[in-house]
Amino acid sequence: MLDVDCDIVAGEWDPQQDWPALAERAVAAALAGAGYGDVVAGKADVEVSIRLGDDEEVRRLNRDYRGMDKPTNVLAFPMHAPADIPRIIRSSGLDVLIGDIALAAETVVAQAETRQVSVADHATHLIVHGTLHLLGHDHGDDASAEEMEALETRILASLGIADPYRADVSHAVDERQ
Repeated sequence: MLDVDCDIVAGEWDPQQDWPALAERAVAAALAGAGYGDVVAGKADVEVSIRLGDDEEVRRLNRDYRGMDKPTNVLAFPMHAPADIPRIIRSSGLDVLIGDIALAAETVVAQAETRQVSVADHATHLIVHGTLHLLGHDHGDDASAEEMEALETRILASLGIADPYRADVSHAVDERQ
């Protein structure tokens, strides 16, 4: 079973949006798209924590855990080494926390406006992106960035969300800063 714990802890997140449902849908799609459909089908117990905060909180997390004293759109904190995740998920029989994801409201909203997409679609993209990081995907070099972007694009398409990396928009998910 997939358990997505989504908490709004700071920031101005649209109260009309069902953020827990959006987060669960995004995490489920990312897991399925990355080859963990058994989790989505309820054959393994996995938990992901989503923290919807503000720029100040995410800046503090970025500073304390990454040494970068600035806000960013999404941070992912994996709980396990990527190579261990398949074995842990498929053999533990326990509810396994694979990691935490944090989003910053002001940055997410500003990027959505710049990209001319809804905040919900952009947040979905960032949660997919963060979930892939929890699973060990990265974009530290051009080849891995292209691979991760292609995977994100396929996952988002399955959710009815347009390619966020198309040429006519600026990249909003770029943690290589």
